[in-house]
Amino acid sequence: MKHSVKNSSTAQARRGRGPARRIGRSLALVLPVVMVLSGTLAVTRVNWTGNPSSDSVLTAADVSTAHRTSQGAARAPQDVLRDQLLAELQEKDPGVALTHLQAAVNGKPSLAKHCASIARALGRAAVRAYGPSRAQSYARPVCDTAFASGVLAAHS
Repeated sequence: MKHSVKNSSTAQARRGRGPARRIGRSLALVLPVVMVLSGTLAVTRVNWTGNPSSDSVLTAADVSTAHRTSQGAARAPQDVLRDQLLAELQEKDPGVALTHLQAAVNGKPSLAKHCASIARALGRAAVRAYGPSRAQSYARPVCDTAFASGVLAAHS
């Protein structure tokens, strides 16, 4: 009497041992990719700055900025914002710079303590670029009229 079990086991061995082997092979291909991607995403979510109030999301712009400033000391966000707004004041007008200052403070409340000093710097730069009377015409109640006090300080 022959057992049909031996015949079926050899036939199954030739076919690849069933669905468990296919699932195992699929996992062997997919699992390393998932592990690498999740590790990469986890690293970008870490707060590498050491500043607990800063955003913890690292973007490509942050990486390129960090790369550019890696030779010198890292600049504070308020200094970067001040330089951007001063350049914008020269290219456009003080009104646009003040609008963007208000938007930056609304978007990142940690900049609020620096708002008055940035607005005063914009006021002084506006007097140098446009003269005192024209610079004063751009004054707005951004940061408790610090722009106007900067215009006044530069004019006196």
